[in-house]
Amino acid sequence: MNEQEPVRAFDWQRILIHDFPWIYLGEVALRTVVMFLIILFALKISAKREVKQLSVFELVLVIGLGSAAGDPMFYHDVPLTSALVVFVVVMTCYKIATRLSDKNKAVREALAGKPVYVIEDGCILVQNFDDEDLGLDELFSELRLAGISQLGQVKTAILEPSGEVSVFRYEPNGVRPGLPIFPRQLDAATETVTEPGRYACAKCGKVTDLEADRATPCRECDHHLWVKAADG
Repeated sequence: MNEQEPVRAFDWQRILIHDFPWIYLGEVALRTVVMFLIILFALKISAKREVKQLSVFELVLVIGLGSAAGDPMFYHDVPLTSALVVFVVVMTCYKIATRLSDKNKAVREALAGKPVYVIEDGCILVQNFDDEDLGLDELFSELRLAGISQLGQVKTAILEPSGEVSVFRYEPNGVRPGLPIFPRQLDAATETVTEPGRYACAKCGKVTDLEADRATPCRECDHHLWVKAADG
């Protein structure tokens, strides 16, 4: 199609094949097969670590390989050798970084992150939690999926580098009163309690005995909303 000609709507020649001959689709198929084999080879070299839970570093690697593989599959002016060089360089960098991270803790934590304690003894470690890209709703969702109904059941919870939350429970006879984490109970959080009793801070889970008709900030995190604590 002449570039000076106006574009015609529903021009099926342009939509389906543009200016290329139909036999060019065979070249696209060949390019795709070649890049597919290169991707398999790259995953083999990297010991299949990319297909597990991805760290930020590994996600960057997969995105980079995907971009390098995609263009040569159907762009006629992108030679396969250029893509191959990109793969070799990316995988070399990956191998070097992996070796360094295996030998150096600081490098490993910079590339893959590190485990972070977010709950201890039934209470959220607010400072650690605030430093992470995780919302309370997400944390409570992870806990509910682990079968937790209130924070007093949780001895320790650790946010892993993969983004998953590892949960360690108290034994049944060690469960204590704690913040209930069901949505309806959390929605009932109040600043001024109507009857005396044991309440849990809606932010950190700290359990405190409160008197009626008094607005009392949490001594642990200075939050003002409270939820009736679930029994141990």
